[in-house]
Amino acid sequence: MDAPRYDSLTALLVNCSLTPQEEASHTGRLLDAVDHLMTGAGVTVDRLHAVNHDIAPGVQPDMREHGWDSDEWPDLWPRVMAADILVLGTPLWLGEESSVCRTVIERLYAMSGELNDAGQSIFYGKVGGAVITGNEDGVKHASMSLLFALQHLGLVIPPQADCGWIGEIGPGPSYGDPREGQDPVGLDSDFTRQNATIMSWNLMHLAGMLRSAGGLPTYGNDRNALADGERFGYAAPGPVADAG
Repeated sequence: MDAPRYDSLTALLVNCSLTPQEEASHTGRLLDAVDHLMTGAGVTVDRLHAVNHDIAPGVQPDMREHGWDSDEWPDLWPRVMAADILVLGTPLWLGEESSVCRTVIERLYAMSGELNDAGQSIFYGKVGGAVITGNEDGVKHASMSLLFALQHLGLVIPPQADCGWIGEIGPGPSYGDPREGQDPVGLDSDFTRQNATIMSWNLMHLAGMLRSAGGLPTYGNDRNALADGERFGYAAPGPVADAG
């Protein structure tokens, strides 16, 4: 079977590690695998190491208009807009995504009031995925949180849109750390390799389908039409009959 090509697609991989040195990020190493798969299929991959940017907390498009002296989010937003595929990568801390990841999600939420030319959420037509790493429980819990947030904003989530790796519980080596005489820690995990592969291809397949279809149909989700009174078939239910 010949591998499909997705040369017209762009992906943004956002690393929400707390580590400022990108090359030292264990989450970044698992994102490397996703990058490799997508680049090999022709996707143009953009990498964003969020902690190295001054992204102010908040839920407004530009927090400089709401009391913050500095906010790089407005400068980063065009990179999100350019992406057909958005992948959020985060380490686990106390079983949850990082504070940096939550800030990124909140700033994505800040843009959810924007509409595309069809009157849909500005995120319609994009697909989303999640990459999780750590040394404690929480991969599925964090993936659930991230993927819910992305779909709520308007991104489409394909089947099995997450992958992760957790090592031995407690202090110790993390994903990609050297291991004497063997592959670096985690890189030999069949389960992680399989899920990273399935996730990456499903993201590309779905993004390619949406691109070919011109996005999602507008019937039922055109917010401009809804604001003008169009109900797209909705009718308020009648009163509940008295069962007594």
